[in-house]
Amino acid sequence: MARRPSGAVLEHVGKDGRVYRSLRFSAYGTRRFVRLGCVSEAEAERELRHTLADVERGVWRPQAAVEAPREIPTFHEFAAMWWDRYKRQLAPSTRENYCWRLETHLLPFFAAVRLDEITFDLVERYVAAKLGEDDPLSPRSINMTVTTMAAILEVAVERELIARNPAKGRGRRVRERAPRRSHLESAQEVAALLAAAGELDREARADRQHVERRAMISTLTFAGLRIGELLALRWRHVDLAAGWLEIGEAKTDAGRRRVKLRGAVRDELLAVRSRRPGAPDDLVFPTGLGGEQSPENFRRRVLGPAVKRASERLVERGLQPLPDRLTPHSLRRTFASVLYALGEDPGVVMDEMGHTDPGLALRVYRQTMRRGDDEKQQLRALVEGRELAVIGIRGDEAATSPVEVEAA
Repeated sequence: MARRPSGAVLEHVGKDGRVYRSLRFSAYGTRRFVRLGCVSEAEAERELRHTLADVERGVWRPQAAVEAPREIPTFHEFAAMWWDRYKRQLAPSTRENYCWRLETHLLPFFAAVRLDEITFDLVERYVAAKLGEDDPLSPRSINMTVTTMAAILEVAVERELIARNPAKGRGRRVRERAPRRSHLESAQEVAALLAAAGELDREARADRQHVERRAMISTLTFAGLRIGELLALRWRHVDLAAGWLEIGEAKTDAGRRRVKLRGAVRDELLAVRSRRPGAPDDLVFPTGLGGEQSPENFRRRVLGPAVKRASERLVERGLQPLPDRLTPHSLRRTFASVLYALGEDPGVVMDEMGHTDPGLALRVYRQTMRRGDDEKQQLRALVEGRELAVIGIRGDEAATSPVEVEAA
């Protein structure tokens, strides 16, 4: 005859001073424990009798293990984890941009919100809040922050922390208007900007004379470098004798390229080299301490003041000021326009700009082809290092320029 099952009630006093009870018994050849919690002795004895009876009848089954609910992190906690794992896959400039999106915009709004509490409605409220700020971001910039958030939440979906991605989909985006791409449209504007940069160079304080304003703007305009490429340029990248620039660090294979040193740029770089001889690994346009300048400093201390001075000089002569919102990339687009004025075909332009998509090259090509022959000749003269008297540059100004002055 089979042995009847037996067991006992166990007791222990918890930290709160209360008595907690559990059952200990054997079932199906294994010792079992069942926690009852804070119940009375009579309730525990009754539960033991019922359990032993179920074991004897063969109907008792152990309770299924209940998985503890997963703790859902806040957006700040999860974004920090995401950033730590993915930031090394990004280029330095992209990393800086992602930091700006997270720290300046997304975290102030979503930091304390749990991932499962972020809804479509909350994302839409974020977008509305950004549009309603006193100095709002552009629609494109707002969409970039939402895109970053969607990338973070997509990882949360893959980890089964949330069921769906509330930042994903076109409904969370602001409608964008096609931006008006600025660039210098005429030889007159290019000459005005270069003359203004040279003027600022001559007026610079002794502790700011290491900033080569004219040479930097000339290199962007006549070599088509991106701002990051310009600021990272070292003398080992510059072959003044053969007339080439080597761009070796870029986002794409096409970005790693050779750019021809045309007359104006070569003259400017020769002048810089004569003023500040340096080792091959030295930066061409360093800070006063020899480090790399930041793009923001270039915009604020070099390009911005030069654009303002050039516009003032043009207006003084009864001419139109420079286009609004000129950026370093505006000068890169100007370079494409200048190459067409020299008669280069779109393939050469794409190679020197480091592009694989012909769209930009062809758009600029169509604009350039509408220029008259006189305008093209003036642009050619500027590229070759011959300053044109198209804005009434005074003789004493032109005499200090490192290039020859051609009479009007």
